[in-house]
Amino acid sequence: METIETDYLVIGAGAVGLSFADALLAESSATMVVVDRRHAPGGHWNDAYPFVRLHQPSLFYGVASMELGSGRIDDAGPNAGNFELASGPEVVTYFERVMRERLLPSGRVRYLPMHDVVSTDNGGALVRGRLGGADRKIVVNRKIVDGTYYNTTIPSTHQRKFDVAPGVDCIAPNDLPRRAPGAGRFVILGGGKTAMDVGVWLLENGVDPDAVVWVRPRDSWLINRDTTQPTSRFFHQSIGSMATQMEAAVVATSVDDLFDRLEAADIMLRIDPTTRPEMFHYATISIGEVELLRRIGDVRRGARVTRIEPGALAFTDGARSSTPPGALYIDCTATAVERRPPVPTFNGDRITLQMVRLPNPAFSAALAAYVEAHYTDEAEKNRLCAACPLPDSPADWPAATVANMMNQYAWNQDKTLRDWITRCRLDGFGQVVRDADKSDPAQAAVLQRLKEAIMPAVMNLQRLAAQPDAA
Repeated sequence: METIETDYLVIGAGAVGLSFADALLAESSATMVVVDRRHAPGGHWNDAYPFVRLHQPSLFYGVASMELGSGRIDDAGPNAGNFELASGPEVVTYFERVMRERLLPSGRVRYLPMHDVVSTDNGGALVRGRLGGADRKIVVNRKIVDGTYYNTTIPSTHQRKFDVAPGVDCIAPNDLPRRAPGAGRFVILGGGKTAMDVGVWLLENGVDPDAVVWVRPRDSWLINRDTTQPTSRFFHQSIGSMATQMEAAVVATSVDDLFDRLEAADIMLRIDPTTRPEMFHYATISIGEVELLRRIGDVRRGARVTRIEPGALAFTDGARSSTPPGALYIDCTATAVERRPPVPTFNGDRITLQMVRLPNPAFSAALAAYVEAHYTDEAEKNRLCAACPLPDSPADWPAATVANMMNQYAWNQDKTLRDWITRCRLDGFGQVVRDADKSDPAQAAVLQRLKEAIMPAVMNLQRLAAQPDAA
């Protein structure tokens, strides 16, 4: 059995694992072994549907040391006027470059694709090639880093929670470009961002909205992408929206009232203005995409699907609903990020990577690597890297936002860490604040509004998080 000795074993070569490895490489002299079950770097992006794109600008996704994209502003389509959104193939190519051009040439990183971690102990791990061959023993001198805690799943890899009768054509979105021609009628299953991507793709490719049925058990509150644009060019859109958001949080009397205020300010969007959303997962979308999706009129709400039969759907509440004969069903029901309880990021010889700033997993992993490299006291490290609870519903938003704000407060008190954050390209908005023109009365007024609202907002959000309807 081959034995490999290393300082850190990083489990997972997705955005989280690679962002951690990239930052640790920059901030220390440590050696690393990166183990991943897939054949190439990039995690779930290797399994994504071909028309997927980032929700957020490419400028602050990926790893800190290497830019993704060209910084272009889109001039056509629903995202026109905003920074480019990398496509799935672009992201996969990018992470391949990170591995081949950044990590491996350092001489301090070894990469083991197509390997499973069989077991771990205090001294290391046993890994096994998925294509056969002898097991390898990894001797870990410092820590094992888990970049897979959220167990990301997508439609092409998840286990369906409904039955499909013989004769029913149900596919993952990956197969849609190949199977859509000649289908005629379509049924979209799911209410999340994947289902929205499928709806937009169908309509942009000429499908009649009346030919689409959308089974949407829960509607979702959506973040307006206009408010997430980095660089000083978008100061008033991004930082101005933050100030408005905090001011709404100061005066809101309930979670519903808060979201109504955010919707009135065009910070939050919903597809159907007559239906109050029950879901919030930080999905980000453009106003143009929302307008497209509103054209789909046949929306089935309520319970979840338990079985698809020819021409009919069965639901968990016992109800049945007819569907167009011969329709093509597109399964968009994967959970994506599993909502697991937060655990200590640092725990002895283990590091469990979680989001310390929602909803940015890449920045969170890079910050954890920086803290690991420069701090020694475990309690202090966990204070700086407190995991934020992932929201599922609007009622979860106040607690998640308070967690974000408390982490930001802790970072701001540490000048060295604060300076690193403002230099890190994965922190798009800190740089916008840093580069603000303080001599410009309009920008100075926005910053003052934000400063004055932060503490009252925290206090009221804590109150809202404790209300009976909050999780």
